[in-house]
Amino acid sequence: MSSVTKTDVILIGAGIMSATLGTLLKELMPDWNIKVFEKLEQAGEESSNEWNNAGTGHAALCELNYTTEKPDGSIDISKAIKINEQFQVSMQFWSYLVNAKLIHNPIDFIMPLPHMSMVQGEADTAFLRKRFEALSSNPLFQGMEFSDDPAKLKEWIPLIMQNRPANEVIAATKIDTGTDVNFGALTRMLFNHLQSKGVDIHYKHSVDNIKRSGDGSWELKVRDLNSGTTENHKAKFVFIGGGGGSLHLLQKTGIPEGKHIGGFPVSGIFMVCNNPEVIEQHHAKVYGKAKVGAPPMSVPHLDTRFIDNKKSLLFGPFAGFSPRFLKTGSLFDLLTSVKPNNVLTMLAAGAKEMSLTKYLIQQVMLSKEKRMEELREFIPNAKIEDWDLVVAGQRVQVIKDTEAGGKGTLQFGTEVITAADGSIAALLGASPGASTAVHVMLEVINKCFPEQVKDWEPRIKEMIPSYGKSLMENPELLLEVHATTAETLGLSKKEPVFS
Repeated sequence: MSSVTKTDVILIGAGIMSATLGTLLKELMPDWNIKVFEKLEQAGEESSNEWNNAGTGHAALCELNYTTEKPDGSIDISKAIKINEQFQVSMQFWSYLVNAKLIHNPIDFIMPLPHMSMVQGEADTAFLRKRFEALSSNPLFQGMEFSDDPAKLKEWIPLIMQNRPANEVIAATKIDTGTDVNFGALTRMLFNHLQSKGVDIHYKHSVDNIKRSGDGSWELKVRDLNSGTTENHKAKFVFIGGGGGSLHLLQKTGIPEGKHIGGFPVSGIFMVCNNPEVIEQHHAKVYGKAKVGAPPMSVPHLDTRFIDNKKSLLFGPFAGFSPRFLKTGSLFDLLTSVKPNNVLTMLAAGAKEMSLTKYLIQQVMLSKEKRMEELREFIPNAKIEDWDLVVAGQRVQVIKDTEAGGKGTLQFGTEVITAADGSIAALLGASPGASTAVHVMLEVINKCFPEQVKDWEPRIKEMIPSYGKSLMENPELLLEVHATTAETLGLSKKEPVFS
């Protein structure tokens, strides 16, 4: 039996979630020992990588799936409020890090960019108008504009309005406080900071097994992928933040909270514009409406992106299917995730989600020409030679038994599974994930360190002034947070300038 190395905290996976939790814990408890194990060669290479997600600072400014129409015709904005408030928490924490000089050059990871929703047809225009009225009266969504006037829309979205039939009914909302976030760059910045603070980061290391020790701590069997040697590491607290790889590790822990949970992998494909003249004509993130039967993560959007200090234009996502749980995963991931305790949950989901299965099969079969047809709903005169296909990240949608949905309900969103004693937590699920990372990791801290949280509260409030308060109910605090984060993160400037 090889010797065991003891540490306070182990983080599995070097993505935005582990980066955020590690940074928070290092601020709260500077003398704790923290170790990170990552299978790949560097941080932020899987779901957090800038090419593997939409790069939208999700604040419910443009995503129509966060607002639903109730049976009486009114609009339910409760989810939009929740997501917006959570994004404000991330913005405050990032500002704190910049002000404290723990990370530098926010322009490298966040840019101001208008967020827009766009719909076609009378019915959807009526819905968008009602949504605009419900949101714009709320302080969180101040500054939102609505227009169905073609002349106004030509100013906002010239590329989308080119060559449209004069009689086409089209409407949009626009808000200038939206952002484009490069989560890959931010993740790498945070890990550089953690390394400078003495955090041990082990790349090319795979966690093969995880089990409970007699003393209640967790023992991990970790394999060095370069040498093939294995080591045993022990920690009082473990966070499993391995993206699609988290489900298998959660199952290995054997905690009851991890049972009856399955995962269904969905991959994303984007079209990327290779023509600089076309890229220059668009400056916004424009979200449309999901097709009937399509899952919420496949809402079509035409996005300006800033990657490697260069302006890009992406359209998508088109859903794809691969049984892998990570882009770098195994073809057996889906199969090996089915266990005696979740097989009925998985089968129930299969029976329930026939329309999703059908949708995914249709998406996988799409030719490039068929994808161009969908793009032309946004850019009527798009040319096939101006666009290339890029495979984005794998997302594992959580399947679990819920009271509302019954057995085998597909969950869209981010789920944190925590052991009853708070000694281990795993993050599963997809969007709005990265945008709400700080809020989600504060939840992990609250659940897993209940004794310390009281003492930590003043320090958390220094980093996140709105902690424990609702910004919507404190308009003065909201204005202050908006102004200071915009100033610190360089979002007050309209157009980014690249040297």
